[in-house]
Amino acid sequence: SNALDLPDRPSDLEQRNGRAIRKGNLIAKEFAENKVDVIIYAVERSLDSYKFNLLHNKQLFINQLKTNTLGSRTIDEGSMNEDSGMNFSEYVAVLSGNTDLLEKARLDKKITTLESERKNFLRERDAATGKLAEIESSLSFHSDKIKEAQTDLACFEQRVERDKEGLPVNKLTIKGVEDSIDIKVIAARLHEIEEKARTKGEYNKIGEIYGFSIMVKTESTSKDLFDCSVNRFFVKGQESIYYNVSSMNYKCL
Repeated sequence: SNALDLPDRPSDLEQRNGRAIRKGNLIAKEFAENKVDVIIYAVERSLDSYKFNLLHNKQLFINQLKTNTLGSRTIDEGSMNEDSGMNFSEYVAVLSGNTDLLEKARLDKKITTLESERKNFLRERDAATGKLAEIESSLSFHSDKIKEAQTDLACFEQRVERDKEGLPVNKLTIKGVEDSIDIKVIAARLHEIEEKARTKGEYNKIGEIYGFSIMVKTESTSKDLFDCSVNRFFVKGQESIYYNVSSMNYKCL
């Protein structure tokens, strides 16, 4: 690829080179070891240096907007090597005939790379620190809940009464029918509570079983575009755990 002039837009230069290096260049694959030489002609100490500088500034501005790196000293423009060739600022240095400018361009590239790496390191470090704190908090929370659940299980095993077959005897008592052991009477009372209870998101005690409180809680939700309330029943542990027993019918407004 040979270019005798310079376009006004950086994208045009990339597009022109891209036609030769894109996939499907069978000539390069068959006869040039799948490599393409990109040659741009320029004259030292001429206005070509000014044109390259314009392209450099345009590309810098565009890339900073695209990558949200306006806070950086400069954008990563690539380096002068066999793989990526020369960037715009290095062209300006060579065409001016001043080797100090070329060295400055190379040092600016190193500074930009280091700044980018530091920024990425700080961002990843902060993300990792936040994730670690989240995991540690979650681990502590769930470890405490496991201990609570083990304590509740131990209390239940100490209090439970079992029949001849080893099954727990139903010792459920519900407010309003405290003296009844008839399962149908208890079920009817629970159904009545499920129909009428409105706790406004609070836990209300409605009974006990083996020293554990039976609670009901009204929760608001939506179903088929309607605002609904649903009563859920819980068994409260010795400390802070509420064991979900069941979800009852939805009552929509």
